Amino acid sequence: MSAEETKPKTEEAVKPPTSQVFSMFGGKKEKKEEAESKPEDQTESKEEKKEDAKKDEDAADEEEADVHFEPLVQLEKVDVKTNEENEDVTYKVRAKLFRFHADTKEWKERGTGDVKFLKHKESGKTRILMRRDKTLKICANHLISPDYELKPNIGSDRSWVYTVTADVSEGEAEAQTLAIRFGSKENADKFKEAFDSAKESK
Repeated sequence: MSAEETKPKTEEAVKPPTSQVFSMFGGKKEKKEEAESKPEDQTESKEEKKEDAKKDEDAADEEEADVHFEPLVQLEKVDVKTNEENEDVTYKVRAKLFRFHADTKEWKERGTGDVKFLKHKESGKTRILMRRDKTLKICANHLISPDYELKPNIGSDRSWVYTVTADVSEGEAEAQTLAIRFGSKENADKFKEAFDSAKESK
């Protein structure tokens, strides 16, 4: 080996590389990556804060759900009587009921709902009871008399017209002319069969 090769390196040779050297190998890029990583860290911290807030809200909801209030008034169960307890339903069908008003000479709708034939267990008498949908208000309530007769409604094969001497749907017994219409001719025919059968059973 020559003397030059064995000669120790000067201070200038062992100086650490400058920032320019790092820039050649991506030194500034590393700083950018560090800078770019900061917003990610901030975003993560925001997400963590949101998650913590959500957990607090869920915990609050759970605490609210556990709240229990004792009722101030204890309500007793009341049995509502329909006055149908001593009767058997022999026939039921859905229909629309009309009433003829003599003063105005026109038909007015009374209600839509289920028409029931109710046979009394002791007397054997059958009555027609009809309640309006939703409100359950009575719109027809009368006994079926042997004198009652169903007549075809002109222009319709699924409705009947008849007159009763004592309908008590509005409290007081009064004579009325009623028309009852069904969804099909078949239901109208079945209603007539049940009506005539009730008249014969008296």
